[in-house]
Amino acid sequence: MTEWEKAQNGYLYDANYDKEIIEARTRCADLCYEFNNCRPSDIAKQQELLQQIIGNIKGTPVITAPFYCDYGVNVSIGENFYTNHNVTILDCTKVTFGDNVFIAPNCVFSTAGHAIDSEQRNRPAYYGRRQCLDWNQCIRIAGRDYRKQYDYRRGKCCE
Repeated sequence: MTEWEKAQNGYLYDANYDKEIIEARTRCADLCYEFNNCRPSDIAKQQELLQQIIGNIKGTPVITAPFYCDYGVNVSIGENFYTNHNVTILDCTKVTFGDNVFIAPNCVFSTAGHAIDSEQRNRPAYYGRRQCLDWNQCIRIAGRDYRKQYDYRRGKCCE
């Protein structure tokens, strides 16, 4: 099993020295850099870059720079998707956003984790856990409500 396959299946994997993983992360970093340096008025260029960054897109998402992700290919975005400034998606495995998802500024979605065992942690060992936000959901930050809220940490809607 390759390091990439291990990551996709939630096993410990080496993200620091595997050529395939480093190349995929570098490719995505370059594309995110280009996206983040687009003129805000150049919507066509932004959409073109997002098609190269994100693995699966429905509709025309609105992603406000700066935006960062590790690989992009593991991200799936539904219809009517919006992020405000400074959203980061660490997608060492699948991250799925359904339809009508709105994300506040400064949010991080991380599927990445580090080994808990001290011997494993001293080696370059990471793991990934899938994340999914279903339809009609937003992220609640600093007590602010945006439409119907979904607390992804507890896996339930907030009133």
